[in-house]
Amino acid sequence: MVEIEIGVLRSQCLDRRIGNRQQLISEIAAWERQRNAARARIKWMFTTEKARAKMGRSYPLVGAAKTSSAKES
Repeated sequence: MVEIEIGVLRSQCLDRRIGNRQQLISEIAAWERQRNAARARIKWMFTTEKARAKMGRSYPLVGAAKTSSAKES
């Protein structure tokens, strides 16, 4: 989700040359205020089940994590 939001920031705010760091900070802050005021949301389609199927080690089952921890002790 963070990568999606960064992509939106890049396309809506950082799609041009910004002359200096202070202007960059100001532009990002203005974009963020507008995005928050609009209550912008990301429609996340990747369910926990899909995540486990695709990246099992990164999304272990909660019960399985407790069981494996108990076995290691």
